[in-house]
Amino acid sequence: MEKFIWAFLIGGGICVIGQLLLDGLKLTPAHTTCALVVVGAILGGLGLYDPLIKFAGAGASIPISSFGNSLVKGALNEYAGVGPIGVLTGIFEVTSAGISAAIIFGFMGALIFRPKG
Repeated sequence: MEKFIWAFLIGGGICVIGQLLLDGLKLTPAHTTCALVVVGAILGGLGLYDPLIKFAGAGASIPISSFGNSLVKGALNEYAGVGPIGVLTGIFEVTSAGISAAIIFGFMGALIFRPKG
């Protein structure tokens, strides 16, 4: 039960930060999303995001900031194994399933709901 509470608080806190960026700084949703991805990437590069995931579980692994962490983790892992070219390939190796799912489900949603924008 305690793990669920921490997941809720950490995940909710990340969402609150995003909402504060939207409302307080008048950032667009795209700017807010990019800011959260960059913060996740920085925290991942410093080795601070993985302990947060271990502590909060889905509260830290589901928000968009985790995507930035995954990008950096993939790049660093491939750099260690392959060298400098691994920075480019590692990014896509780790995140390709999520990117593909977003494209496929976005397309399916567009077919079903017929967006007008």
